[in-house]
Amino acid sequence: MDFGLVLQTDPPASTVVGLMRRAERNGFRYGWTFDSAVLWQEPFVIYSRILEHTRQMRVGPMVTNPGTRTWEVTASTFATLNEMYGNRTVCGIGRGDSAMRVAGRRPNTLARLGEAIDVIRDLAEGREAEVDGQPLKLPWVRDGRLPVWMAAYGPKALALAGQKADGFILQLADPFLTEWMVKAVRTAAVEAGRDPAAVTICVAAPAYVGDDLAHAREQCRWFGGMVGNHVADLVARYGEHSGLVPDALTDYIKARQGYDYSHHGRTDNPDTAFVPDEIVDRFCLLGPVEAHIEKLKALRALGVDQFALYAMHDARETVIDAYGERVIPALN
Repeated sequence: MDFGLVLQTDPPASTVVGLMRRAERNGFRYGWTFDSAVLWQEPFVIYSRILEHTRQMRVGPMVTNPGTRTWEVTASTFATLNEMYGNRTVCGIGRGDSAMRVAGRRPNTLARLGEAIDVIRDLAEGREAEVDGQPLKLPWVRDGRLPVWMAAYGPKALALAGQKADGFILQLADPFLTEWMVKAVRTAAVEAGRDPAAVTICVAAPAYVGDDLAHAREQCRWFGGMVGNHVADLVARYGEHSGLVPDALTDYIKARQGYDYSHHGRTDNPDTAFVPDEIVDRFCLLGPVEAHIEKLKALRALGVDQFALYAMHDARETVIDAYGERVIPALN
C-alpha cells in the first residue's frame, strides 16, 4: 500500500515543502494539496519546490477542477513539471467544491468533467485534443505521462471514474462505503471494456494518532463537514433513501444548516457541529497506532492501493513520524 500526505497550501509555502520532505523521509510516496486559489496559495508553484527538494515523491492536487483554469493551461503546467522533474505528477480532479463555490460559481457538470479528463491527459502526454472546438497540441512535450485520478461519491460520478479515470479518489475511510464505491467503479470499468485492476484506488481521510479520542475527534470533525457538502449535493440530486446512494452516507447531514467556505478544512470550523462522533470515527483514522493499522489492513483488503493522510490538525509532525516508524512498515 502506498501512502500520501495531503496539506493545504497555507503560507508560508516553506512549511508545506518542509512537511512534504519530512513525509518522504518517512516513506510517503505522494504529496497532495488542496486547490482553491482564493482560500490558499497557488499549489502548482509550490509543487515545483516540493519536486526540487524531494527525490521520488509524486505530487498533485486533491483535487483540481475543469473550471478555474483553462484545460490547456492545466495540461501545460503538469507537462512542464514533468519535463523538469521526470513524470512525477498526478492530476487529481473533481467537479470543484470550494474552488468554484467560494468564487460564486456552481461546480462543473459531470459531462464537462469527463471531457476535461480526456483533454488534459491527452495534451499533457503530447497528443492532440480539441478544446472549445479548436484542435490543440503541446508540440514540446516528449514522453509525457499524466495519470488522472477522479474524486467521486455519487453513482453517476463513480461510473464516470470507472469509465475514464486512471485512479479513483474516495475522500472518506469507512470500510463499508469504500467497498460499495470501489465495486461501483470497477463495475463501470468492466462495462466500459477496461481492466478494473488498472484503476488505482486512493482513500483519503484525516488521521490522528493518540489516546485522547475526544481531542482527536475535535481536530478531525471538519472533515465530516467537508464531505457533507458533497453529500448534500447527492441528496439534492437523488433524494433521501433513494437506494442509489447508501443511507450510511447521507443520513448524517439532516441537521446540516449551511456552510461558510472561509472556514473550509479548518479544525475550528463552526459549521461542523452537526457531524456526530460516529461519523468522525467512521470517516477518519483515530486512536493508537494499532487502530490505524487494523483499519488500513481492512481497506487494503478491499482493494485500496493508497491511503492519503489529511494533516490539518495540531499534531502533523507526530502523525507523519508515527506512520513512518510503525504504520507504513506494518502495511508493507
